[in-house]
Amino acid sequence: MSDNDTVDRPELLVEERLVDGVRVVSVRGEIDNDGKDVLRQALLPADGMEPARLVVDLSGVSFMDSSGINVFVAAHQAVTGTEGWVRIAAAQESVLRVLRLVGVDAIITCHPTLEEALHP
Repeated sequence: MSDNDTVDRPELLVEERLVDGVRVVSVRGEIDNDGKDVLRQALLPADGMEPARLVVDLSGVSFMDSSGINVFVAAHQAVTGTEGWVRIAAAQESVLRVLRLVGVDAIITCHPTLEEALHP
């Protein structure tokens, strides 16, 4: 495969916005080894940033493997030491199943909607 060849699969798209002082990161596509760096860059706070209060909207994510799990755990660890937090919102059932299977839902609160994640 050359650099010019395309793979027929969705690219991971990440959009960020601020809602009432909370950073909302909306993710669309598949979270796997190919997209983990895009997700990591969006979720992990830059050095010197204020404590992160972060809601990750996974309503547009159709698949997630262990690469995504690792990024979520790293983000949780990074913000917990700075009195910040991470919440997951609107994960599709297949993604939520993965989060529950490995126990991520025990350390990062998963909410059924973005609104509930913003105002628990």
